[in-house]
Amino acid sequence: MTLIAADDAMTLSAFLLVLTFIGFWADNHPIAKRTSGVLWIIVGGMLLSNLKVVPFDAPTYGFVFSVIVPAAIPLLLFKANFRKIVRETGKMLLVFLLGSVTIMIGAAIGYLMLNLGPLGAKVAGVYTGGWIGGAVSFVAVADAVELTKTDFAAAISASAPVSVFGLMALVSIPAIGFIRRNIPTRFDPAEAGDLAIEAEPAPFRSVEVAGLLALSLVICAVSHYLAELIHFTSYTIVIVTCLSLLVANVFPRQMERFRTDFDLGMFLMYVFFACIGMTTDATAFIQSALSLFIFGMAILLIHFALMLLAARLLKIDLAEAVIASAANVVGPAPAAAIASARGWQSLVTPGVMCGIFGKSIGTFIGIGVTMLLR
Repeated sequence: MTLIAADDAMTLSAFLLVLTFIGFWADNHPIAKRTSGVLWIIVGGMLLSNLKVVPFDAPTYGFVFSVIVPAAIPLLLFKANFRKIVRETGKMLLVFLLGSVTIMIGAAIGYLMLNLGPLGAKVAGVYTGGWIGGAVSFVAVADAVELTKTDFAAAISASAPVSVFGLMALVSIPAIGFIRRNIPTRFDPAEAGDLAIEAEPAPFRSVEVAGLLALSLVICAVSHYLAELIHFTSYTIVIVTCLSLLVANVFPRQMERFRTDFDLGMFLMYVFFACIGMTTDATAFIQSALSLFIFGMAILLIHFALMLLAARLLKIDLAEAVIASAANVVGPAPAAAIASARGWQSLVTPGVMCGIFGKSIGTFIGIGVTMLLR
């Protein structure tokens, strides 16, 4: 028995949106953002369910998993215009792809080092997809490989401190004398400053939000129909990704006009994370979180070591290696922030575009890694 009944959709929806608000608040708070808004959401949801305030299972959660999650993916991929990415990244795209390969190698080595049983191959794919394509790929791969809700919560929560470590390492690497002497950079060094990016808030327009949601759900509906038609229902999320990329590249000018797609996509993702927290058993979560944290740390340490070795052997510029790695590990916005803070202004746009490109390939690579390791 729980305080809130499973059929009380209104109250459960209220809790989901309160947790979503807390996550966005944490991401913008000067102290709370040192962890992760996602972590706040999941832990808050776990407290509610494990203290018997809300149930572990409810029809409301089913709606989130079946509708909200797929709808978020197109919104996060509408800017993945391949021609623009190639044009604005130049050779740094090759460095980014090299970084993606080193993450795959790290996942394979971590899988062989740590005996996680049947969970190992799934998490290896989820972490690979997540650290190449961000949250959209993390969620898409987890759905495709059928990671349980509890294991998903443990995996994404364990990855949060690993990502913080990755960000700290990326900020620190350019300042280490030994590395700078062995891997030079042609970019002028600058004092590291505030890593925050000041961006104009996207204007809220009702017609745009309605159009974006309608387009996203149309893509999801068509994908569901196609998946059933070809008996590929287990990988419906892959078809959603493919159709979203098709729209982004066939209609690039129309997609560029949108300003609220990413924010709307992240809002839906945060609702999903709240749902994950509320359906997670704390005991199972604690049992698996530590091993998954070690797994994640192994992947990133191998990635950094191989990237620095490759930069040394292949004469890759240190600045380009760091920003490409940042686009892999922490995404486009932090990559741009690091480039700006170090004074590498010409690498800001390539860092962002590499991160966007990662969103378009991360899902496929993550699923491939799981299938290979299985």
